[in-house]
Formats: sequence, C-alpha cells, structure tokens
Amino acid sequence: MKLLRLPASKVQIGIPLPWNVRDASERLLLSKGQIIESQPQLDLLLERGAFVDLEDARTAERLIVSQASASTSKRPPNLFGLWDDLPNQMRLLIDTHVPTTEVAEKICDFVQALIGLVDKDVDIALYHAVRQENADLFFYGYSHSIHTAVLSLLMARRLNWPESRIASLMGAAITMNFSVLALQGHMAKQNVPMRESQRLLIRQHPREALEWLQKVGITDADWLSAVLEHHERPDGSGYHQGLKDVTEIAVALRVTDVFMAKISPRTIREPLSIRDAAKQLYSEDKGGPISSAIIKEFGVYPPGEVVKLVSGEVAVVMRRTANPKCPKVSCIIDATGRPLTHNLQYDTALPEHAIVGSTPPPANIARLPPERIYGYASAT
Repeated sequence: MKLLRLPASKVQIGIPLPWNVRDASERLLLSKGQIIESQPQLDLLLERGAFVDLEDARTAERLIVSQASASTSKRPPNLFGLWDDLPNQMRLLIDTHVPTTEVAEKICDFVQALIGLVDKDVDIALYHAVRQENADLFFYGYSHSIHTAVLSLLMARRLNWPESRIASLMGAAITMNFSVLALQGHMAKQNVPMRESQRLLIRQHPREALEWLQKVGITDADWLSAVLEHHERPDGSGYHQGLKDVTEIAVALRVTDVFMAKISPRTIREPLSIRDAAKQLYSEDKGGPISSAIIKEFGVYPPGEVVKLVSGEVAVVMRRTANPKCPKVSCIIDATGRPLTHNLQYDTALPEHAIVGSTPPPANIARLPPERIYGYASAT
C-alpha cells in the first residue's frame, strides 16, 4: 500500500469521506463514509499524521470527474444561438409577395417551434427579451413580434387558456405587423420622432395584416380579430376603427405588444426598466388579470435584470426560483468594482448573497456573451 498524506483541501466538513484515513503505520483511523464534524477535529487528525491510500485517492478522483461530466451533460443546452437566428427565419418566412396556404402552414409551424424553444428553457427566453443591448435594430420588427409572442404564451398559460387559443394568440403576435416590419426596423434606428408619413402607415397596418392573412388562408376567428383590433382601446381612443367593445384576445395582444415595446431599446430612447414598465401596465390595466399575469411571469427580478448584492457585487439574474425575491444570479463585477473574468453563480436566498435591489446595467454588459452569464460554451 502506497500512502499519500491526507489532502486537507479535499476534506469537506460534514460531508462523508471518499476514502479510508490511516496513520503512518497504515492503521485505520476513519473509514470511508465517516464524517468529520468540525474544523478542530480535522486539525487534530492532521496533527496526528493522517494518510490515504494512493489508489483509493485516484479512484475517488475519477469518480468526482465522472460525476461532474454527467452533471455537465444534463445541463440545459445553449439556446442563445437558436434565439438569435429566429428574426431572420421569420423574415424569410413572412417576406413573401405570393400569399399561399403553404405560407399559412409555415407560420403555424413557426409558432409551434417557438413554443418548443420556450419550453426548453423559459428563463433563457425571458433573458433574451430583457437583455437586448446587442440586438440588430434592422430586425426590430421581427424580434419584437417574437418577444411579444413569447410573452403572450407565458401570460396565457398563467391564465390557463386552452392550447388552441394560445396558438391563435401567438400566431396573431407573429403576423400583427406584417405590412410594417421593415418600417419598424427603420423607425427603431432613426434618431428623430415618428414622421407623419410613417404614422399613416402604422395606422393602416392592422387592416393590411388582416387582408394578407385572409389571402394566405387563415380563417381562425380569434387570430384574425386579435390582429385587426390589437391597437383598439376600451375607451375608443385606439385605431384603426376606434372600437370600444374589443375582444379579450385582442386586449391581451395589445397589452403584451405595448409592454414589450416599452422595454425594448431604440436609437431615440433607452428602454424602460421592467419595474417601471410593470408599474405603468398595472396602472393602465387597473390590476386586471392580463397585467397581473405578465407581472407575475417576470417576477420581482426577471432573468436579465442587473442587481446589486449585499456584498457590493453586481450580478445578472439567470433564473427565477419559487421565491420571487431570491433568484439565481451570475456575478459580473466584484465588490471593488472590477469586472470579473470568470463565472460566479450565487443563490441569493443565502444571506451573504442577498439582493439589495436593481441597479443600472454597467457599461460592459453589452460585451458579455450570455453564454458566459449562464456558465457554458457557445456551441448549441
């Protein structure tokens, strides 16, 4: 038997030992699986002279590596590349001047694929909607429709809508701006307010989108009414018909559409914070079920939110938990104000990592790949 001095750094207080511990004469002191209860007990053991069998140590190390590898293989896949590809996929799908039933089928397939992508990791779906610093504003119209569809899905599920109605709402979100998708990208990039000519085009788009959907063979009444009425308001101040009696599905689409627009960046203005947008939404909807569902879905600290910790560190929220005030976070700036070059993930339910509150995003956040925030490589 070849002995190796006990590697103190490998001993975890309160955790079963992964090997037998012996003295210099190979006499057994502690058996594998026994627990060292305190630091004084460990110090005393080391003073006596504690050793482990070299082969036992190697076997334990191989087991640790194997378990780590298995854990890595079970982690969620990197989905950011898939999310980043969606706007261009939608552009290729929607930008057609030949309305056919095949287009309608592809739109429905796109909606189902989007639902599947959300279901792979809801927190990443929300992160992608919240952190848009690196978004290409040329694709603003497409990205906005996708984010609105995602929020519509989460809101409707929270309200226990049937799957068929959710699919109608998401189809409406994807197609509501059919005729102005390119214009929305242009407007997002311009550094002046909306021009009157642009305003006229915007006011016409619900009717134009409805006509296009009818040409490609969409007959779903919920889908069509949501598109036609998604800018109408209960007080009659909306467009394009000034209706007061608006369908519930159209109201839901308007609310998710407006909320996503408020938290999305444009050249002419900064996005609203989630908290400010939620306050406005709650006030406008008077705390109705739709606004309440959206606010609950984002939570107090949604994925992508930048927060300050009690330690003075700055972190980005990665995942919501059962406690809306205690999400999982990834630290990006240490307590001295220096950007971190490696990933540190914290559970903010622990007092030493508790959240003090939200904080403005630091200047370097646009340079941080979300893959690093979530702690895995960029390959899908």
